Amino acid sequence: MSKKRRVFDINFDDVPAVETPQVDPVVAPSPAPEGRRGPMATAITENADAVTARQSAEAAIRAENDALAHEHVRLKRAGLITDLIPLDLVDTTKLTRDRAPGRDEEMDDLKISIRDIGLSNPIRVEKNGDRYELIQGFRRLSAFRELFEETGDEAFAKIPAGINASGEDLQNLYRRMVDENLVRRDVSFGELARLAISYRCQDPNIESYDRAVEILYASSGRQKRSYIKSFVRLVNAIGDDLLFVAAMPRALGLRLVKLVEDQPDRIEVLLSELRARPDRDDVAEQAILQSFVASGGTTKTKTEVRKTAKSTFKMTRPEGVVKCIAADGRIELQLDRDFSGLERKRLEASVQAFFDELDGEG
Repeated sequence: MSKKRRVFDINFDDVPAVETPQVDPVVAPSPAPEGRRGPMATAITENADAVTARQSAEAAIRAENDALAHEHVRLKRAGLITDLIPLDLVDTTKLTRDRAPGRDEEMDDLKISIRDIGLSNPIRVEKNGDRYELIQGFRRLSAFRELFEETGDEAFAKIPAGINASGEDLQNLYRRMVDENLVRRDVSFGELARLAISYRCQDPNIESYDRAVEILYASSGRQKRSYIKSFVRLVNAIGDDLLFVAAMPRALGLRLVKLVEDQPDRIEVLLSELRARPDRDDVAEQAILQSFVASGGTTKTKTEVRKTAKSTFKMTRPEGVVKCIAADGRIELQLDRDFSGLERKRLEASVQAFFDELDGEG
């Protein structure tokens, strides 16, 4: 039986033998060169670097946001934040305005200026929930509202406004409004007095009306504050029967308040005179007050209060129906006819004949 040949027997007779080097067991093999790292180690290192970079970026963003938030709060407290506020979101109920009743005579000039060059001085408001409460700028707000109503232009639907921080002290709000409006030449002592009365009624910590005047008008001179206090006493004495206190001259007001305080029992006489003319204008009211002062507090010869009884009847004339009204101190004849064209002498003669007939001398 023949001997089997091993498959892996290779004849290397022609290859010289290689001597195997001897390795010292005490000496450790050299480490692998740096930079040759496995893919897992590389991925871990890159991920750690990315996390560090992201954390640094987030910290920088948070620091910037905190700085912006603090700056926003600072600007808001200083009233330096400005925005465009819709007109229908602005209320005017928190502060009583020191404005005379009726339309401002300079409103048209202000509207022309706003149309031509815009609003150079924004109004001031305080945030109140979803709405805003006006602090300063009543005339500017009124001008914008009139312009929007007249033109329908959306440019006037919103008004530039400085937004104050909410919760500012009521005294500071009134002082801001007062100091802004004291530069107005047409502001009257009656208006200033009513503003002081309103302020004291709103703030329970103000012990008197005089104290309210001292606080609100601290920027004014002592003499002016004294005048305002006098008008405060006058308004409190006469009340709502004084319809046009804003139009009252200073001299008349001072004389009137002295007379009312010296003769408090005569107030009812004055009130009766005022109430007898509910349809009066400012000129008629001043005439009543002047007459009261000139007479020393007696507008009538009799001491009792004037009675309000009157007689009314109608007469038929060829020109139409004449309505006659007779009351204490006045008589009226109302007819749809123009009497202004009558000759003055003829009119005087007719009136004289009328009174002669009344007195039984005709």
